[in-house]
Amino acid sequence: MTVLDVDGVTNVRDVGGMPAAGGRIRAGVLLRSGQLSGATTAGANEVRRRVAHIVDLRDGEEVAAEPTEIDGPDTTHLPLFLGSVRSFFETDTSLDDLYLHLLEESGSRLVDAIRIIAAGEPTLVHCTVGKDRTGVTVALALAAVGADRDAIIADYALTESQLPAERSRRIVAYLRSQHPEAVHAAALATQSPAPVMRALLQKVDERWGSAAEYLRANGMTAAELERLREALVESDAEQG
Repeated sequence: MTVLDVDGVTNVRDVGGMPAAGGRIRAGVLLRSGQLSGATTAGANEVRRRVAHIVDLRDGEEVAAEPTEIDGPDTTHLPLFLGSVRSFFETDTSLDDLYLHLLEESGSRLVDAIRIIAAGEPTLVHCTVGKDRTGVTVALALAAVGADRDAIIADYALTESQLPAERSRRIVAYLRSQHPEAVHAAALATQSPAPVMRALLQKVDERWGSAAEYLRANGMTAAELERLREALVESDAEQG
């Protein structure tokens, strides 16, 4: 994976290069980031240069508050959370429970997002900070094509270090003032612990058999999964 410098956008990277069954993940096909509303002119030009399709996983409230205005790439809005982001802080939801909630409640939308990746155009997936909704979507897509599990987990865990430290401090202070009894608020807002993603992928294996079988259970066909593999995996023969 490669961290990218896109002016005005945080947590941008290309997941290409990680080992996968039969080869490695193709560079330039699957990118991930936080929201794009702060992109400068130079940043927007960089997105246009690299990306043909943007998948925005935020809800309508988030999009209205900080709209993305980058002409060029197609943009598909697929809000993953059923309910507002605020509700997870109000109920003091843990990351483990949040991700399980996504798997159980938003399977068809996760499949819709991964179908766009399977089309093979350079695709950027993002939510607000590019941690939770983006993290689960990207991890499922990568796991479904046999990407190395430790590499998937390392990519997820990298997000925490990519979030601006001052922003994270400010958000945690605000959340503590609003939800003084909350145990999980800081983790929800700012953390991406490797054990959380490892546990999630294990849960997928236990309940559905594999990430690919999870996607099948939520409507993806065998042919679509093969297209996903062709889009994302550069074979050893191609590398040679």
